[in-house]
Amino acid sequence: MDPTTDNAGQTGQPGDPRAALEALRAEIAKAVVGQDPAVTGLVVALLCRGHVLLEGVPGVAKTLLVRALAATLELDTKRVQFTPDLMPSDVTGSLVYDARTAEFSFQPGPVFTNLLLADEINRTPPKTQSSLLEAMEERQVTVDGTPRALPDPFLVAATQNPVEYEGTYPLPEAQLDRFLLKLTVPLPSRQDEIDVLTRHAAGFNPRDLRAAGVRPVANAADLEAARAAVAKITVSPEIAAYVVDICRATRESPSLTLGVSPRGATALLSTARAWAWLTGRDYVIPDDVKALALPTLRHRVQLRPEAEMEGVTADSVITAILNHVPVPR
Repeated sequence: MDPTTDNAGQTGQPGDPRAALEALRAEIAKAVVGQDPAVTGLVVALLCRGHVLLEGVPGVAKTLLVRALAATLELDTKRVQFTPDLMPSDVTGSLVYDARTAEFSFQPGPVFTNLLLADEINRTPPKTQSSLLEAMEERQVTVDGTPRALPDPFLVAATQNPVEYEGTYPLPEAQLDRFLLKLTVPLPSRQDEIDVLTRHAAGFNPRDLRAAGVRPVANAADLEAARAAVAKITVSPEIAAYVVDICRATRESPSLTLGVSPRGATALLSTARAWAWLTGRDYVIPDDVKALALPTLRHRVQLRPEAEMEGVTADSVITAILNHVPVPR
């Protein structure tokens, strides 16, 4: 992929938003080793105004990844450690009484930021989890009947541990469906892990990204220009039908009790358009849909218990459907 050329083969000029977002990936690599798919997924989510669920065991740089993304985009970021005793007002903010004025004033919570890292979101009860729903869907917070708009851009990057379930509250399907993408953050390869240790031995401090050489390479204006360009990506009727056929096939799969909803279909179309733009085209092809199908759909389906016992996974079901649904020519 050459992000500095468009579909006509012309070289992108300085200030081209596509070139700026491609430079962002290289800049994040100064701090995070070997997680290119997750970085790309976060960029796609920003382009689509969506949110991301990052799943991986502790210690695979999920938090560092989000912090590095914010640093390269000059975005404000806040982190909330979700715990069983966290209250909704700890996330959204609350009314505070001021004795000097004898009035209540609103004290904004950490959700009033550009990039919110919701760490271990499945460790807090459903009531607090749901406090994010309005923010994620409506991009506002309502306290005491008054809606308050969130900054733009606004992205929630939530993390969860896939192997430790004691003391956790699994996200309900309705809330999972609010996430545009579910990205898996795997353990690094042997060479990548050697590179991580080598960097630390040379003095790398993950808490000081500026010292690591991470610099802003794009800004909110670049992101807005990129979103406007993605909105112009052409989608043929055949591609729209292809997306619908994939999603309808999940509803008919014998391995699933829950298939992809129409919201999931629109999400897949949005992410495919963003990927088409990132790869330098002004139209969507079937390969764009295939490239984003797993991260866009894997959290929107539910396996039958008997299929799960046989080792079937959401990814394997979706992959089989992609191999089965006819590809438009």
